[in-house]
Amino acid sequence: MKKRIIEINEEKCVGCGACANACAQGAIQMVNGKAKVVREDYCDGLGNCLPACPVGAINFSDKEVMKKEKNKEEIEVKKTEKEKEVLPCGCPGMNVKKLEPKSEPEVAPSNAVLNSELSQWPVQLKLVPANAPYFDDAHLLIAADCAAYAYANFHKDFIKGKVTIIGCPKLDNEDYSEKLARIIQNNYIKSITLVKMEVPCCGGLEMMLKEALKKSGAIIPWSVKTITLDGNIQGI
Repeated sequence: MKKRIIEINEEKCVGCGACANACAQGAIQMVNGKAKVVREDYCDGLGNCLPACPVGAINFSDKEVMKKEKNKEEIEVKKTEKEKEVLPCGCPGMNVKKLEPKSEPEVAPSNAVLNSELSQWPVQLKLVPANAPYFDDAHLLIAADCAAYAYANFHKDFIKGKVTIIGCPKLDNEDYSEKLARIIQNNYIKSITLVKMEVPCCGGLEMMLKEALKKSGAIIPWSVKTITLDGNIQGI
């Protein structure tokens, strides 16, 4: 399969280290005074490092990535219990963490039926048509896939009264700024709420929205809410 990763022109690189600092996944490191992609499998393809480079030495590159099969003998190695809880990856969004649900008094009876607030289908950003009639005159919610699982009252606090589209900039491996720009251009959008997780890869959603607003030329009130891993709204 093809995966979009970044490529560094060493001749242009001035060795400032800005791209390495901008790479939350740890794919870029400074080697002998030059920036290098030391782990292509860490690169999420979102390009947070591109705007950080002052000399334009970084570009995207599509490469074929082959999945390596490993037999059981190679996989079965002795690990401590602590090592089993942390994935060998530089991306903080993939670090394994055990969460303890909060024990709070129930407001409603345990057998209460909760109704969905979803007002349209489909919801996946890859699937929604840019000219769908439900976008016109809508308050738009753009949400990271994981957010609804982390935040308990997601339907009531975020989906209610809005048209919802979801996506994951890391797993979808796609720049959605063009599609978001078309949605904004083709419809009258009253407001946009972006809900993302606190992990670095979710920053790609905010970058795509900013780029989409820039491409569309529309002036729309928008806000960003960040959900913490333990299910709270950051800053509240």
